[in-house]
Amino acid sequence: MQQFKVSGMSCGHCSRAVTQAIQALEPTARVEVDLAAGLVRVETSLEAERIEAAIREEGYQVEPA
Repeated sequence: MQQFKVSGMSCGHCSRAVTQAIQALEPTARVEVDLAAGLVRVETSLEAERIEAAIREEGYQVEPA
């Protein structure tokens, strides 16, 4: 499972936006968002760079955790 530190997430909408952006690339990806910790965990075959790009496109800052 890959883990990313994401800045700027604060609500359920943020969580859904990040989840949907990742699942648009791979519909079967399992995404867990921890708003309090600012972490996103993803179980997927996608490369980290593609996941980071999808999260950035939603307007959030992201880095590997």
